[in-house]
Amino acid sequence: MAEQQQEPVFQIQRVYLKEASLEQPNSPAILLEQEAPTVDIQLQISSENVADGIYETAVTATVQTKIKDKTVFLAECRQAAIFEIRNLPEDQMGPVLGIACPQIVYPYLRGNLADLITRAGFPPVHLAEINFQAMYEQQQAQQQEGGDASAAPAAPAAQ
Repeated sequence: MAEQQQEPVFQIQRVYLKEASLEQPNSPAILLEQEAPTVDIQLQISSENVADGIYETAVTATVQTKIKDKTVFLAECRQAAIFEIRNLPEDQMGPVLGIACPQIVYPYLRGNLADLITRAGFPPVHLAEINFQAMYEQQQAQQQEGGDASAAPAAPAAQ
């Protein structure tokens, strides 16, 4: 008897904002400054198996703006989603979790982060589009070289 191959399953179960924070440690004095702030953006992706065939993928963006050495604001959002992923070959799980899942989560993160910053009284910081395939391939190359690929390079921002 031939073993029957089951159909692959890839479904979004839920997308949610897992964490959001915004700090303005030097307000209100820093708001009176005329100088334009510098903007630093860091992006991180994580995935974990939370149950049989159920995975959580989270994309975290940290945005810090400074004038000279003083922080104007520090915002961090972690957007996550739960995916049901079954019957995929093991060699395809890495790309699905490292490319496909973050591509689904990222637009929600962009909107929530821009909204958080705007609601705090600042011009929105719009995260640029990300090529998750190139980022995944770069992380794989770094891991093969023995480097730490847990933190992604900074993503450019359009203001």
